Amino acid sequence: MAKAGSTGVRPTIRMVAELAGVSTATVSYVLSGRRGDGGPGVSDPTAEKVKAAAERLGYRPNQAARAIRTGRTNTVILSLTMLSDPWSLSVIEAVQKAAGPLGITPMILGDADWVKVLGTHNADAVFVDAVRPDQRDDLRKLAKHGTTLVVFDEEVQAEGFDVIRSIAGPGCRMAVEHLLHGHRRIACLTPATSEATSGGTRYRAYADVLSRAGIPEREDYVGLFDGTSAGAYAAATRLLSMPDRPTAIYATTDYAAVSAINAAQRLGLAVGADVDIIGVGNTVEGERMSPSLSTVGPVDFFDKLARLLLRRATGHPAPESPGVLDFPWHLFVRESAPHRSAATKLY
Repeated sequence: MAKAGSTGVRPTIRMVAELAGVSTATVSYVLSGRRGDGGPGVSDPTAEKVKAAAERLGYRPNQAARAIRTGRTNTVILSLTMLSDPWSLSVIEAVQKAAGPLGITPMILGDADWVKVLGTHNADAVFVDAVRPDQRDDLRKLAKHGTTLVVFDEEVQAEGFDVIRSIAGPGCRMAVEHLLHGHRRIACLTPATSEATSGGTRYRAYADVLSRAGIPEREDYVGLFDGTSAGAYAAATRLLSMPDRPTAIYATTDYAAVSAINAAQRLGLAVGADVDIIGVGNTVEGERMSPSLSTVGPVDFFDKLARLLLRRATGHPAPESPGVLDFPWHLFVRESAPHRSAATKLY
């Protein structure tokens, strides 16, 4: 039997039901991907028969009609400021892994223009990784009109949506203090727009720890870059090419730390021996690379974020009321900045 679509007739759910010898309700249930969520029982042989009939006919569910009928789109939106950042890639990987078995498709926004997009597109849940002060009212308005939001921010209050807190200051101080156990010539690699020029939290941690240790802050040891991986690589190369180069680099993001490792290796320096490098974020890429990246960040952040987002999207298991979820930070000592005793300072 030829696929119905090849004859110019769009296959319908009724045609699938007739071919499989089941009800249209059974076809709808099997093809919705909801099996195993506590609905009416459908045996595996019956489910396979329905899927085979749908494949034979070339049937594809009408997603727009389903969204109108169920109120769900089976999509989640991830608004990520910088897609090349290992932090963003870790978010995407965790959400894709959790969403796949549920039949939910993540949609990625790479320009952070989430206000405009959410004004015209619906999703079952939305994750936003950056909120400007002028966008806070938009969060409240979207939540009031029924948009399910999970927001990553240190200052935004939970007003009808979830807020994930991950206060960076204490963790960043731990990173710099870790380097102090073997170094005095410590540089900072940080984006010019968000940290050093505006007194950002992650840069202040560096300056404060050096000050308490009695180490003068050197302007030429602050590697400012434009926020891109290429810019971080160029800034790290400059720092590590100095006649009295730093023996350690504190990078305010993991992606900058990865760029610094690449720059050091290109210059023939042994990371973890000639120069120690530590990042911020505890990303999956940093853990997997060689040498593995020492860093600070929360534990199981990405998996917990994915589970929360998918609970909000599906309603299973029934989630608690929206609120604030705090993630304490920890130090992860790996190959790029191993433990050193204070007696082995590198000058």
